Amino acid sequence: MSTDLSLLSLVLNASFVVQLVLVVLLLASVISWTMILDRGRVLGQARRLANKFEERFWSGGDLSALYKELGEEGKGTHGLASIFRAGFKEFVRLRKTEGNDMMAILQGAERSMRVAMSREVDRLETNLAFLATVGSTSPYVGLFGTVWGIMQAFHALGNVEQATLALVAPGISEALVATAVGLFAAIPAVIAYNRYSNQVERLNNRYEEFVEEFSTLLQRQGRS
Repeated sequence: MSTDLSLLSLVLNASFVVQLVLVVLLLASVISWTMILDRGRVLGQARRLANKFEERFWSGGDLSALYKELGEEGKGTHGLASIFRAGFKEFVRLRKTEGNDMMAILQGAERSMRVAMSREVDRLETNLAFLATVGSTSPYVGLFGTVWGIMQAFHALGNVEQATLALVAPGISEALVATAVGLFAAIPAVIAYNRYSNQVERLNNRYEEFVEEFSTLLQRQGRS
């Protein structure tokens, strides 16, 4: 008597607990891939916007004109453009209210830029925590399904007089499917999390450098 050990058969004939584990892991995998594609698009756009803005910013144009241009482009500006707008807006406002107190003006402009920078980094890091969670927990969830399936397989052996490989093979096979699906969900999530975390860190460093450079530029402009 042959036993059907195809993947579909193993899943359909698995115990309810193992099937539930598989559904949870597949759902986590689908959501992870959705977030992976979305973060890839967002981070790619952030790099392109940073390159484009730095080219405009260091072209030697008037800062007031650049601020006005960004305002005309709408409120959808992100990245360095958003940080620049926050800092320059606060710089102009404080120059009108604080007079010649350049220390207070520069500190206020830098605070505004760092708040804007924090918001930008938070936006870039959206969903990365979920990828980290899936990457770290999916193998254990799959292992739980495997352990449960193997327990059920050996428990079934207690009801027969003679144990054979044909009796235990289906139960163990369906249990091991849970481990395989757990790794299938975890590996892409871990790779994406590490890659995207590195990209966010690099963008954050670019934002930090811009804040420092722009603060120095504002200091020179305030003294002129």
